[in-house]
Formats: sequence, C-alpha cells, structure tokens
Amino acid sequence: MTAPFAADPAQSRGRLFPERISTFRSPFQRDRDRIIHASAFRRLKHKTQVFIEHEGDYYRTRLTHSIEVAQVARTLAGALGLNTDLAEAIALAHDLGHTPFGHTGEDAMSELMAPYGGFDHNAQALRIVTALERHYADFDGLNLTWETLEGIAKHNGPILAADGSPLKEALPVALAEYNAQHDLWLQTYASAEAQVAAIADDVAYNHHDLHDGLRSGLFSEEDLMALPITGPAFAEVDAQYPGLDRMRRRHEALRRVFGVMVEDVILVANTRLQAAEPADADAVRHLGTKIIRFSDRLFRELKVIRHFLFTRMYRAERVVAMRAEVTEVVRDLFTLYMGDPATLPEEWRGDVARAGDEAALARIVCDYVAGMTDRFALQEHARLLGSDSARFTRYIVSG
Repeated sequence: MTAPFAADPAQSRGRLFPERISTFRSPFQRDRDRIIHASAFRRLKHKTQVFIEHEGDYYRTRLTHSIEVAQVARTLAGALGLNTDLAEAIALAHDLGHTPFGHTGEDAMSELMAPYGGFDHNAQALRIVTALERHYADFDGLNLTWETLEGIAKHNGPILAADGSPLKEALPVALAEYNAQHDLWLQTYASAEAQVAAIADDVAYNHHDLHDGLRSGLFSEEDLMALPITGPAFAEVDAQYPGLDRMRRRHEALRRVFGVMVEDVILVANTRLQAAEPADADAVRHLGTKIIRFSDRLFRELKVIRHFLFTRMYRAERVVAMRAEVTEVVRDLFTLYMGDPATLPEEWRGDVARAGDEAALARIVCDYVAGMTDRFALQEHARLLGSDSARFTRYIVSG
C-alpha cells in the first residue's frame, strides 16, 4: 500500500501536450518506458562514469550506473510506501544530460558555454526529454508528466529562492526556457520519489566506485580496512568466512556497505516522515527541508570515503592524464563546429539555419557534442581533426 504522501498517478498534473490515458499503464509507467526507449538512454552505454568507456568491460558506464540507481530507487520507494514507478523513471533519466567523458566533459562544456547561458547536466537532461528527442508525431521530446520532469529538474533540491532568484549560480538557460512554459515549482523541494532517486544515486556511486577502484588497482582491500563503513564490513566478512578467496571477500564486504547505506536511508526517512506527517505529495514539497537523507553519522563517514575516492581514484595520475586529453577533445570539437556549422550532420542543419544569433548556434553545437558517446567523440575528433585516437588507449587498465 502506498503512503498518503506518495505521488498518485491518478492525480498527476499531466503532460504539456495532453494525451489519451493508457488503458494498461499508469502515467508514470509510461514515462519510464519512454525514457528506456529514448535514443539518449541507449547512448549512456558508451558514456563515462569514472573510467573512459573503453578502458575495461567490467567498469560502470552511465547506463549501468543508471540501472543500478533505478534498482536502489525502487527498493527505497517500496520500503517507504512511495510510488516505485515515478522513482524509477526519475532515476533512469537523471543522467541523460551528461556529456561524453563524465564530469570532465561537463566541466569542459560548462567553460565553453559560459558566455552563452551555461551548461548543467540536469538542465540538459530536461532539454533532451522536452525537446531533443524527436520521434513522436505530435510533439518534440518525450512529453513526460509534470512529476517526472520536476524530479529530473530538481531532485537535488530547490533551484530558486522564494523571490525567484537562483539559489546558487544563474539559472541554466535550458531550464529557464522550459520552466517559462511549464512551471516546475523550482522554489520548492521535489516529491519524495525524486528525493529517493537523488539519494539512490549517492548509494549507487558510493558502492560501485569502490568496486571499480579495487578492480582498477588504484587502491586495495587493505586500504579500505582503514576507512569507516568499509573497514567494519571487511572485518565482519573475515570473521564469518575466514580464508574466503579475494573476489568473494570483496563482494561480500561491499554488499554489506551497500546494505548499511540502504538501511540507514530507510530508517531516517521513516523517522522524519512520521514526525512531519505530510498529508499528501505536495506537503512533502513544502516542508522546506529534504526528507530523504542519510543520518548525520553515516553522512560524516561517507564524506571520509568520498575524500579517499577523490584522492586515490578521481585524481589518480592516470585518470588526471586522461582528463586532460579528453578535455581537449571536447574543446576542439566545439570550436570546430562553431567555426564551421556546415560540418554538423545534415539533420542538424535545419536547427542551424533557424539559429538567430551566436548564442543559439552555441546551444545547438552544445546539444550535439554533449550527446556524443565517448567513442564517437574520439572517432569524430580523429576524422575531422586528424588526431590519433589510439593515443587515448594508453591509459587503459586491465579488467
């Protein structure tokens, strides 16, 4: 049974373009299915999570990460009496706006787009599902429900203050443009389901980055024995299964780390929801605080782990070297297309012809480059600029 504060598909605020209700799927189930069938979703299989996509078959990509986030989101939503379909849809869509080469590519794109309204991967995800997916006869985008779009836009929290001013930096153009025609309540927190999707992202990457870092050899099990959460998990496995082989020991320990995070979120969320007693989904939005979160103790311990991962993995020498190389690829491609838009594929030239100024052209070029997979960006860089894409394989790690 769902809780009174769960999102009710029968009470959805609907879609920007009205459609006939499906006879066998709820609106949120339909959103989920459209996201899975989107071209941008398929491209996630060749987009970086931490390691460049071609570095090994076992490392997470944006696609496998998104699937793991969706699994955690469904588990959490089910345990809390929330709408599992909405939580899953938001989780599956949350990384659609990522550039090739992960956060490195995003940093490069943000710098390039700074004069033209900026770049933010959440805003870009919204742009993809509202404009760039062009498969339906009646509308651009996927025409998702208001609740799913709200979750994509602000699953990490409010974006605007009560007076409408941006809480952090300037409101990304892609988000501002859509919000002007379809108000997503950017001043409030999102639904409990969207908050679940956000923390499921944290659970998933904290877990799988430890897996991938171990497999890459950037750190060892012995290093993790010295950290909170991971240390006790390995000790528990050693006590229960003395002499267990290395790979089973690793898996058993890290699945305990996973369980600690999930159980903590459920306990804290249940406690906070019982105290707040929100009457409906909108009451969650107006609580003025995040309702789905880690406990203070676990959050502090996870900060220690994140600092460890930052120094030993995200800023490891070979990862940093690759970051510099792929940043060059993104910059070169963007500069090339801005200087010679005719280089863009034919299906993009109609958009170029309608671009009224340099900022509009930059947004089109950004859409194209940001949509590339790692491998396609490397191939196009080699084809158009004569670079040797093979040089990017020198940082491949064994898997």
